Amino acid sequence: MAHGTGTVSASPDARLARDRRGVTGLLVLLFAITYLDRVCISVAGPRIQEDLGIDPVGWGWVTGVFTLAYCLFEIPTGTMGDRLGPRRVLTRIVTWWSGFTALTGAMTSFYPLLVVRFLFGAGEAGAFPNASIVVARWFPASRRATMSGVNLMASQVGGAIAPLLVLPIQMRYGWRMSFFVFGALGLVWAAAWYAWFRDSPAEKSGEPAAADATTTAAPSHGAHFPWRAAFASGTVWAILGAAFCYIYVYNFFQTWFHTFLVKGRGVTEGGLLLSALPFVVAVAANFAGGAASDACVRRFGPTAGRRAVGAVSLITAAALVAATMFTTQPMLTVVLLALAYGAITFQQSGVFGVCLDVGGVHAGAMVGLMNTVAQAGGFIGSVAYGYIVERTGSYDAPFVPMVVLLLAGAACWLRVDAGRPVTASA
Repeated sequence: MAHGTGTVSASPDARLARDRRGVTGLLVLLFAITYLDRVCISVAGPRIQEDLGIDPVGWGWVTGVFTLAYCLFEIPTGTMGDRLGPRRVLTRIVTWWSGFTALTGAMTSFYPLLVVRFLFGAGEAGAFPNASIVVARWFPASRRATMSGVNLMASQVGGAIAPLLVLPIQMRYGWRMSFFVFGALGLVWAAAWYAWFRDSPAEKSGEPAAADATTTAAPSHGAHFPWRAAFASGTVWAILGAAFCYIYVYNFFQTWFHTFLVKGRGVTEGGLLLSALPFVVAVAANFAGGAASDACVRRFGPTAGRRAVGAVSLITAAALVAATMFTTQPMLTVVLLALAYGAITFQQSGVFGVCLDVGGVHAGAMVGLMNTVAQAGGFIGSVAYGYIVERTGSYDAPFVPMVVLLLAGAACWLRVDAGRPVTASA
């Protein structure tokens, strides 16, 4: 502020609080756009399959190839963010994926669509690891799962509004136009991010002491992620197992959910507005789950606190998915699946919280490792759904392995020890 006018400059603490609000706002927009772009193809799926003549197995590959690329590029882009900083890396990520979102709308046949969706996945990979770096560098440890919950909540907002935006656009202008519109949104965000954001509070304010002592600094030059310690850690293996299992099911809502409602429950295109419900439930679940996970850590310690939320949530989700197989009523089906998705997303913030707990200065690489294994589950789930439908003729049959994997994920949670950083577990 100007000097000599009687106006007192904001204190460092006030500036830090203001900048943190700005960072939170940009991350919220990032994840809303992320899921708008990702869920767009699920909402438009029935029209795309009809227009391009794609069968269930082919659609499984269209949705799965995105997840495969996302899986392959998670660790490289997470590590890149640790070294180069999330300002530059997230700008590249969002610009890339926005371009391939738009190109999706230009596809006229199956194999070019596969290539574009693979490149879209390669571009979007690293969004969550780099956002986790932002959280680790800008926010204290006591708020990590809560902030992860805010980010995940924002992604569910994007998923919730996707049907409300995509359906009117594609019913009036065709399915292609929705991809053009959402691609442009990402480019606007990338420009704003690069112009305003800086990689640390100190860099933003120009004052070395701007951040409090509980935030995480960038790794020192030449420091590498401790892979040997990570793979010797029972907690790392447990969280990787839990992530694989829950994302196998979670990915159904971004890939097959809308096709399932149309072909498995006879929902009309207009009735797909109901498909926003799981994401609406998940908005509350992601935020509440992050806050609950942090609260349980404060009350019971990191090990028992993280375990309790994770295991109970996935057991609940398994019961709800199982119940879905015993109803054919569309509204009840949507409600049961919405509650199952809510239970899954309730524990999701804790997954990221554990990665930040044990990853330390290598938060990006740790989240990248977790998300790589998680997306492998998502890829297998997307492709397997198509093959199971093709083999059995039933859109319900794929729920059986989902139930089994959710219970396996709950068992993995019971082996997580969030109190042991990977650097100390070799």
